[in-house]
Amino acid sequence: MKKKLQVFVSSTFEDLKEERQVAVQAILNSGHIPAGMELFTAGDETQKEIIMRWIEESDVYLLILGGRYGSIDKTTNKSYTHWEYEYAGKIKKPRFAIVIDENALNEKIKKYGVSVWETENLDKYKEFRNLVLEKICKFYTDTRDIQLAIHQKMAEYEKDEKLTGWVNSKDVPNVGSLIKQIDKLTKENAKLISSSESKKKNLEFHDGYSFEELCKKLNDIKINIPGSISSDGKSITVDLLGLYVSNQNLYATGITNHNDSNKKVEFLFYTLAPKLLTFGLLEKVGLPGGTYQRIQNSSLGNRFLAKIMMSVDDVEQLNKILRPS
Repeated sequence: MKKKLQVFVSSTFEDLKEERQVAVQAILNSGHIPAGMELFTAGDETQKEIIMRWIEESDVYLLILGGRYGSIDKTTNKSYTHWEYEYAGKIKKPRFAIVIDENALNEKIKKYGVSVWETENLDKYKEFRNLVLEKICKFYTDTRDIQLAIHQKMAEYEKDEKLTGWVNSKDVPNVGSLIKQIDKLTKENAKLISSSESKKKNLEFHDGYSFEELCKKLNDIKINIPGSISSDGKSITVDLLGLYVSNQNLYATGITNHNDSNKKVEFLFYTLAPKLLTFGLLEKVGLPGGTYQRIQNSSLGNRFLAKIMMSVDDVEQLNKILRPS
């Protein structure tokens, strides 16, 4: 995107008319915008405020320094050119200077007389010139040097991304179309996030556990079955997963704490059930009269057992789940 930089041109007036005109034309030929020049009248405080605003709004500050110091600003006791140069530096505006060569200045004095040479404030002029020469600058002997210096420097400034400049409206992207595209991408992104969260949620079987994690958790919990209820009369240790699956039919119909319950039912009710209740696989149901309770599979428990049955390929795999440790 081609940008046009605004260049504030600062110089003394009477002695540099030709140089300033050449500078303006060179800036225009480079595709940029000159500012400043004869817009201001020295000595007017309101004009000083305008000059400050124009320097602030310009992208680049250009000084052409000849042999004159210029009119003095009573507030700063410096010439307006000197004051402008320092103000541009104060606000960190990119500055470059084109200074007349001493031999060229001597030739100009011979041609035009003392009107092009500082006589009243020579010390101030020398101080200002030395200040300018402390920075990188270009010297000129004739107007062609001014043209060349401006073309070279503007080519450098065009590459500076920090200088925004002016942009032709036809070069500006279609913002309306861009907004629609951003809106479309935002909605698509929201769908992807929602889908991702949904998939993640589906992977969670219960309370943050996936089905596989819940199986492993139950398998890691060991339960001791006393000999009084084991089939061979010996105490054995089994995992909670196998014990739950092997008694799924009892929990499917439900078991109660009725005082006529046998030892196995009591074991399943008072020992095994509390652990399975913790994982949400069982639920308590109050019976009429309020004396007894029934414990049965919860909806989660039914889903879990169904998934177990669908996950095993044959009886041998199921027996591995049911096999005591």
